[in-house]
Amino acid sequence: MKILRLLVIPVFVLLATLAFAADTSKYLFFVGTYTNDEGKATSSKGIYAYYYDPAAGKMDSLGVAAETTNPSWLAISPNGKFLYAVNEVPNYKGPNSGGLSAFAIDRDKNDRPNGKLTFLNEVATRGADPCYVTIDKTGKWALVANYTGGSVAVFPIGDDGKLGEASDFIQHKGHGANPKRQEGPHAHSIDLSHDNRFAYVDDLGLDEVLVYKFDEKNGKLTPNDPPFAKVDAGAGPRHIAFSPDESHAFVLTEIQGTVNAFSNSPAKGEMHFLQKITTLPKDYSGEIEDAEIRMHPSGKFVYASSRGDANSISVYAVDEKASAEPLKLVEMVSTAGKTPRSFEIDTTGTLLVAENEKSDTLLFFGIDEATGKLHSTGTVLHVPSPVCVKFLVLKWK
Repeated sequence: MKILRLLVIPVFVLLATLAFAADTSKYLFFVGTYTNDEGKATSSKGIYAYYYDPAAGKMDSLGVAAETTNPSWLAISPNGKFLYAVNEVPNYKGPNSGGLSAFAIDRDKNDRPNGKLTFLNEVATRGADPCYVTIDKTGKWALVANYTGGSVAVFPIGDDGKLGEASDFIQHKGHGANPKRQEGPHAHSIDLSHDNRFAYVDDLGLDEVLVYKFDEKNGKLTPNDPPFAKVDAGAGPRHIAFSPDESHAFVLTEIQGTVNAFSNSPAKGEMHFLQKITTLPKDYSGEIEDAEIRMHPSGKFVYASSRGDANSISVYAVDEKASAEPLKLVEMVSTAGKTPRSFEIDTTGTLLVAENEKSDTLLFFGIDEATGKLHSTGTVLHVPSPVCVKFLVLKWK
């Protein structure tokens, strides 16, 4: 049963593709890692940085941007001046809480980011093992999902980038159908709508995508009406992606190994189930542990990663006009490593970077803009225990 594929194509093919797309952007990208993975220390020091110029075919390692503990998820402020990292630990300054760290993105004498980070401050997230942070559109609020704590919290951000104490905290309650994985709530992600009005929280332990109204003036969350959308019992929703116009939402389930398509009302924050499609090969019998989902900037394709024994990325074409089944499988591609915990697509939609956590590698794929298919560029970076990649578009003066 060999339906996964990995095509290795020289780097110049990717560069030609990007040049054809007239991409003149230059990037820094930051890599969040595990410095301690399941109780065992790794060789990682914290957050790593790289410089990337697609047009010139130049990629340089900038080394350790900042030393910090378990920076497993990163977010960059809208103005590009600050970076925030969850510290995924259970006991930051006391039991049952992780940490959220703020950093300034350092700049050289020409006001260009140099890939180094200066620590600003850290606050307790009020729930154990925070695994996700997002910054609102104003840059004034950080929203965090606490996995083991089964809670979400909102933190104010000052003009200097520093974090204040929580302006809001919500403890989820209940459990799911799987006693080993869903003995209680497990908030796994929190994402904001484009207009900043709604926060969507995937709770793996409750089999719910909870929807909150977000008050950007006061940093408060209140349940929407309806307050959530459901997935199958025991499915375990992990992450969510939206179409560019937010008319559709796509929810990845970690335990079931599926992408669930919903219609979504941007005005009401109301989701209605449309379709469920697998992320796994036919007759697959290995461990199921899906990880990440992303929408292509064009809105034409959805990508989802599977860990476990699959170690692959599935590609789906999107037909938003379809009333019942908007997703169609295009292909499943091997990541040539173990545990593709996350991946990121650059702003041009021509590059996908997959993180193989257990293989200590980043694998670079080119994206066919017509079909959505992936081709390996042959570029592999070695980073200890990579978990999250975030791009910062550079605006040279």
